Amino acid sequence: MPFLVHSKSRDRIEWGKASDRDLLRAIQAGDEEAFDQLIRRKTGPLMQLAYRIVGDRAEAQDIVQVTFVRVWENRHAFVERWSPNTWLYRIATNLAIDHLRSRRGRERSTEPVRHHLRQVADSRNRRQLSELHSREVAGIFERLASCLTEKQRLVFLLRGAEGLSSQEVAEILGCRPSTVRNHLFAARKKLRGELVRLYPEYAVSIHAGDDDEGER
Repeated sequence: MPFLVHSKSRDRIEWGKASDRDLLRAIQAGDEEAFDQLIRRKTGPLMQLAYRIVGDRAEAQDIVQVTFVRVWENRHAFVERWSPNTWLYRIATNLAIDHLRSRRGRERSTEPVRHHLRQVADSRNRRQLSELHSREVAGIFERLASCLTEKQRLVFLLRGAEGLSSQEVAEILGCRPSTVRNHLFAARKKLRGELVRLYPEYAVSIHAGDDDEGER
């Protein structure tokens, strides 16, 4: 599925200086040049998000494509009290969730777990981990990720890997910030437990300090 074609714009430099919110205001008024600028600006971050959720670049590209279609079709649904990124992430995340559910059983979203292991591993274990064969490492990540529920995996990704706040994640997933924190705590606990159970050689790197979220 090809990406949306950007139209030529003599105002591209001016739109390049506009804020995300100003772009969305212009898009609500039907400005296609502002929409082109939003596509250029947000394709990269949304591709990264979608890929981390679905684990396949071609599928992530399709999700991003449809995300921008939905943005244009629902441009009047955006309201000022929302963060532009939160609104865009919510659309992309919902599409990715729907996609995952359509191919249930093919859990390949390993990047959040990779990020988690980098955080919790001490320098010695990071060196050991880097020496593993790439296929073995990929297998570890995939096996650990399979222990999480859908919500836990998404919260872990958005809160931990993407660095969003609990409030932003709550708005994206349609739940309370306290629910986000509970899911994140449970996800970290499960990941540590599975790491210790399946790969005890890395257990020494699991410290209580990893739970320090600052918002709990």
